[in-house]
Amino acid sequence: MGANSSIEWTEATWNPLTGCTKISPGCKHCYAERLAHRLQAMGRSNYVNGFKLTLHEEALSLPLHWRKPRTIFVNSMSDLFHEDVPVEFIYRVFDVMQRASWHRFQVLTKRSGRLLELSPHLPWKSHIWMGVSVENQKYTFRIDHLRKTEARIKFLSLEPLLGPLCRLNLEKIDWVIVGGESGFGARPMNRSWVTDIHDQCQKAGVPFFFKQWGGVNKKATGRKLEGQMWNEMPLGKQIQDGNSGSLEPSPTEQPTFFEFQSSTS
Repeated sequence: MGANSSIEWTEATWNPLTGCTKISPGCKHCYAERLAHRLQAMGRSNYVNGFKLTLHEEALSLPLHWRKPRTIFVNSMSDLFHEDVPVEFIYRVFDVMQRASWHRFQVLTKRSGRLLELSPHLPWKSHIWMGVSVENQKYTFRIDHLRKTEARIKFLSLEPLLGPLCRLNLEKIDWVIVGGESGFGARPMNRSWVTDIHDQCQKAGVPFFFKQWGGVNKKATGRKLEGQMWNEMPLGKQIQDGNSGSLEPSPTEQPTFFEFQSSTS
């Protein structure tokens, strides 16, 4: 339930739970659902339930055994804050992340209401990044929920981008990912939607990561925007907890970006 990943903005995935249910238009052509059914047909034991929500106790401790530091996307095949995931299990996932402090964890949800509800009870260390998915203007309330959490690093995944996102409030947002839908039935993404978000990020000083144009053949459409790759990530926000002597950048410092070296770029 853990593996190296071809997802452009991470290095590995960890799935202590799998399966989900659709909650908004971005879920219509869910890649995780397609993959889960494919793995079920292949007889993979972790997918005997297909895309039905399933907890995997045996996978909980995996990051503790990965000694080499890596960036880990948590639950690429589910949503940790799904309403049917027991609160105790969410706490256990966060406990593992807290203990595996040599990694960088990226948690992403569409269930921003539950995230906000549980946020005061979660150990928000600087190596645990929290993000929300937003596909069009109707769901920007998820950004407001995220902003109110105690997460130290907050990011947005605007993928699949299904409409313009005008006048985004990027206050307290540390990173923005944008991408188009890919695969069978992929809905088109307008170039102007992407360039507008990019310009908003530039103006706000927020790192911008362009994942893909998408389409039926995402390799053909590529990842370049205005002739270049955009792989920015919020390095300057990576501070260490405890008594290491590392200090959080002051509010007056310029944000520090770094280029993520994607294995698929």
